[in-house]
Amino acid sequence: MKDRFSGYASRYAAFRPKYPSGLFDFVFDQVRSFDLAWDAGTGNGQAAEVLATKFRKVLATDISQKQLEQAAKKDNIVYELTGEATSLTAKSVDLVTVAQAIHWFDRKRFYDEVNRAAKPGAVIAAWAYGLLKLSPAIEPLVERFYGEVVGPFWDPERKLIDERLATIEFPFEHIPSPEFSMRFTWSLSELEGYLGTWSATQRYIAAHQFNPVIELMDAIMKLQTADKLSVEFPLYLRIGRV
Repeated sequence: MKDRFSGYASRYAAFRPKYPSGLFDFVFDQVRSFDLAWDAGTGNGQAAEVLATKFRKVLATDISQKQLEQAAKKDNIVYELTGEATSLTAKSVDLVTVAQAIHWFDRKRFYDEVNRAAKPGAVIAAWAYGLLKLSPAIEPLVERFYGEVVGPFWDPERKLIDERLATIEFPFEHIPSPEFSMRFTWSLSELEGYLGTWSATQRYIAAHQFNPVIELMDAIMKLQTADKLSVEFPLYLRIGRV
């Protein structure tokens, strides 16, 4: 599993979008019991915090200590510094979630661990959000930034998100799901902060010692007169039963 976010974990926690309640409601509707959930690749614990409102106990795992230090602390969340393997007891987990992380995993090892740790009939839900949608005036600028400016600095795994997780291997009983998206009203500074959390942006900065988001925001501000703008993220869900 690759760690692309330890170096700016606090910014990641501050500027990453929050997942919609409707997504969790749908996932919870598929679950048969609420004793134990495993949030794999938890990052700053954004999904784990929601799981903790429903489950008696949540195990949240990640390979980044810096990310885990940013995570919300709750009595029923246990954070574990690990990758695809865990300390979970066999046949103990009711729900496995992977939020914006499954493309980084060694999925064979991960799926072996899911099959070992999950109860028969448990649910696994993996989701990711794609490139944000903006107004017609500024969306082409962001698309060019994504594909051309920092494009060469994306890891190959990013292609799986561009393909909406549809091409990812997922050896579980498929559960049909509705479409989801995330909609926000952001300030220009929030947009700038989010673009700076892209792993490709950070790798560009490391290579060139220059933040390309500055030039992008200068161009956007010439076209965007208001400080507030509408932002939408398409959300892709793969959900199944073990």
